[in-house]
Amino acid sequence: MLPTPLANLPRPVRVWCLTFLLFSAMPSALFAADLQISDARIRLLPGDIPAAGYVTLTNVGENDTTLIGAESAAFDDVSIHQSVSQDEVASMQHVDQLTVAAGEQVKLAPGGYHLMLMKRKHPIDVGDEIEITLLLRNGQQQNAKFHAGAPTTQ
Repeated sequence: MLPTPLANLPRPVRVWCLTFLLFSAMPSALFAADLQISDARIRLLPGDIPAAGYVTLTNVGENDTTLIGAESAAFDDVSIHQSVSQDEVASMQHVDQLTVAAGEQVKLAPGGYHLMLMKRKHPIDVGDEIEITLLLRNGQQQNAKFHAGAPTTQ
């Protein structure tokens, strides 16, 4: 017997409720699988200097996927940035969202889009694996393991 209010319902109603819950969760799991993550790495810098997260995002689905942010238990602040150069002056700009079109690939790489990882919560060493959760516009989240590399990591 179930130790919940469901236990008081007739068996066919309980089965229907549990089946509904199971199937309502499936589309989100299937959608998240449309975004493939590869080559996830972090370029660590000394001290508390912000680190950069690089990754290749491949959308194998039939719909566009939009990244609206990221979070990690290892950093207080994770945001999407883009390195830009205008009039021979380089700067980084915050980006609210990054869309990966259906069937396309976007690389977060040095000199372009990247995750800005600020305020480490604990020491991170070269070789550590850091989990970062990518936040998608549709409310889904996708976890990825990022490999921490030296400052010379590209």
